[in-house]
Amino acid sequence: MNRIPAPVLFIVSGVTQYVGAGFAVGLFDVAPAASVAWARILVAALVLLAWARPWRVRWDRRRLLAAVAFGTVLAAMNVTFYASLQHLPLGTAVAIEFVGPVLVAALTGRGVRERAAIALALAGVVLLAGVTLASPSDDAALGLVLILAAAACWALYILLGRKVSAQGTGLAPLALAMAAGAIVSAPFTAAGAVPLVTDWAFLGAIVAIALASSVVPYAIDQVVLRRLSAAQFAILLAIWPATAVAVGAVVLRQIPSGWEVVGLVCVSVAIALTSRPAPAVPPGSRRRRPSTPAP
Repeated sequence: MNRIPAPVLFIVSGVTQYVGAGFAVGLFDVAPAASVAWARILVAALVLLAWARPWRVRWDRRRLLAAVAFGTVLAAMNVTFYASLQHLPLGTAVAIEFVGPVLVAALTGRGVRERAAIALALAGVVLLAGVTLASPSDDAALGLVLILAAAACWALYILLGRKVSAQGTGLAPLALAMAAGAIVSAPFTAAGAVPLVTDWAFLGAIVAIALASSVVPYAIDQVVLRRLSAAQFAILLAIWPATAVAVGAVVLRQIPSGWEVVGLVCVSVAIALTSRPAPAVPPGSRRRRPSTPAP
């Protein structure tokens, strides 16, 4: 996986993430959105615990606290995001949530090309988000509050995720983090998930959603976060609003408007800017050692 270009990994991650979210919307008539999110987190935690077996890793206090904090933020991000989908279209919700990664990129990015990519990505996200917010309602306002909370959690997810991935212990920290997130969020969401875990058909759907929206994308994140700076990771996340719009159109029949298509183009250009290799250094010139590995 380390040899696969980062943009390709992001496309795979985004598609699986939002295909899972698209199908999860169909369960909102069975259980509250926050409870659907919790059930997904719980199943993903069980899968990752069996896969990574974090009890075989030697944990110190610092690593343990980092994993718990990461898992708490991850759970809050998922619960608020799913709750927002009851009030906003999938593509619009993801676009607004992208305020979090853009903020990370703006605060940590360096260089003219990276700054230009941030501006283009932000412009694309604004265009993708503008349609729903053009005619606000109480329902849309609640959705906006929820998705902005998810955006803040997404920013923290990137920053904490880099620290966790830097531990070099594979997926064990992610497994522990997912389990911690499920435990922390259980008092607020678990009761509503009872219908999902007592019916075999709904339980099978939750397992599929957990694999598509949690296990695959978050495992990919742990690989990519070791290869990119926080700013590069945040900008390449611009792939996700585009994939969310595409998945929303196919799965939920939420067809994008002309302005949303322009937004997708802006996002694509931003991705292209961040994907280009750095210019070669002429022979004999001094080269500053980069603080983070290039993609």
